[in-house]
Amino acid sequence: MKKSLLAASALALAVSAGSAFAADLPSKKAPLLPPPPPPPALWTGFYVGLNAGYTWSDSNAVTVGSGSFAPFNPIVGIAGSGVLAPNSDGFIGGGQIGYNYQFANSFVAGLEADIQGVAGSNNTASSFAAFGPLASSISASKSIDYLGTVRGRVGYLITPSLLVYGTGGLAYGQANLSSSIFQTVGGLVGTSSSAFSDTRVGWTAGGGVEWLFLPKWSAKVEYLYYDLGTVSTSSVISFTGIPVPVAATASTTRFNGHVVRAGVNYHFNLFSPAAPVVAKY
Repeated sequence: MKKSLLAASALALAVSAGSAFAADLPSKKAPLLPPPPPPPALWTGFYVGLNAGYTWSDSNAVTVGSGSFAPFNPIVGIAGSGVLAPNSDGFIGGGQIGYNYQFANSFVAGLEADIQGVAGSNNTASSFAAFGPLASSISASKSIDYLGTVRGRVGYLITPSLLVYGTGGLAYGQANLSSSIFQTVGGLVGTSSSAFSDTRVGWTAGGGVEWLFLPKWSAKVEYLYYDLGTVSTSSVISFTGIPVPVAATASTTRFNGHVVRAGVNYHFNLFSPAAPVVAKY
């Protein structure tokens, strides 16, 4: 009986010692890794770039209206009136500078300023009319030398590198308008000319798509509508041999239109992709 108790005690002691030894052995389970860092804010920072595209006017019409002074023949004023449509379309190109801020992972807000030169062609239109002995010719031209904007941008990242955005803000540009009238009747010659050239300020709105194709380079396609308001000029029609003006004339047009352009930007990112986390054992 004693021998049996001794054997049982020895067996229990051996099992207890084996369990304690096993508990002291290093665990073969892999350590828990820290959670992955949030995606880097690839779009946050300043950028500069170039753009080029095409612009066309939404309102080509130049309205020329004239009215004769009493007691002169009203035909002078009628002949000096008309609606002309000079083509103010053209190529556009320039540069931009801006700042983006990426937040909530998938949203980007920013501010952009740009300025472009406009190369137009065939921006003059003419008309001719005869009213009995009176022959009248009217011509008008309109153009924009440059167009710039200062806009806010708000967009959504469809993928980490593809941004779709809307934009809007202030637009400004050098607007030019001129008109002239040339009339002849009975050996008398009547002329009138007026011109406007100044910087106009208005508004713009549009949208675009921008693709970050390299860590610091992006390409974009953008559409903008701009409106610089209405411009008017005035003058009088004077005939040789007549000491006083025969008629008053005014020319009016609106400077608004569309821009479609492509561009490329270089980004001075404030944040860059974080280094990968390497676990050490």
